[in-house]
Amino acid sequence: MKNKIYVLLLLVFFITSCQVTETIHLNEDGTGKIEINELRDEQSYMQLMGENYSKEEVFKDTTYIFKDLIAQHAETFSRLPAFEKAIFEKFNSVEVHSKKSSFEKEFRTTIRQKFTKIEEVADLYKTEEYVDDIENNYALVAEEHYYSVNFIFDGKIFKRIVKITDAVELKKQQDKITELKTRVVHLKISQPFVLKYYFPRKIKSVSNLNAKISDDKKALELQFLITDCLMNPESTNLEVVLE
Repeated sequence: MKNKIYVLLLLVFFITSCQVTETIHLNEDGTGKIEINELRDEQSYMQLMGENYSKEEVFKDTTYIFKDLIAQHAETFSRLPAFEKAIFEKFNSVEVHSKKSSFEKEFRTTIRQKFTKIEEVADLYKTEEYVDDIENNYALVAEEHYYSVNFIFDGKIFKRIVKITDAVELKKQQDKITELKTRVVHLKISQPFVLKYYFPRKIKSVSNLNAKISDDKKALELQFLITDCLMNPESTNLEVVLE
């Protein structure tokens, strides 16, 4: 029940009032950093909440590193099966900053990870759910994830690889999203999902023709709608060939 409620709230948030930017800086030696920024769009959220918008009273500003969270819940972590420990350990170096302020009208979550090779990057869109699992001793098997996001880079070709991991759950989420979209169709909602990638050399080709390449040809920006991404996660697959 917890995960069904969590996923539904997450869907409502993303579909109705969120802006998401995924930024990657990739160096010549394959090292780099990734950052995911989730920002609540106040104009969209205000339309959704109506008169309740002004009644909101929230303030929370927290920063943590995933490995510290594991250390705080060492007893719970020690009882996990090996495959769950392996999943969580990939998040060890992930840093999360979450600020929720109804007074400043800023609701933002930033998730960062540095890497020596991009294949090490965790599936960062699951970070907050996994934090919730550790803090509340929930089982990973109960999660309702239906796709995974990974990256590879061999020095010349960069790939963002999205795979459907649960076709049945995908269909369930598509039905929920379709229903939610009908509820907010009359609202002017901002829901961009933006990829911003910076490379050490010039870009030779990009698999998605909608990508905007910078003047120096070392960076690109590609924008989607969040609803489209959740309905068809594989649409955000990308291959970039460098010179």
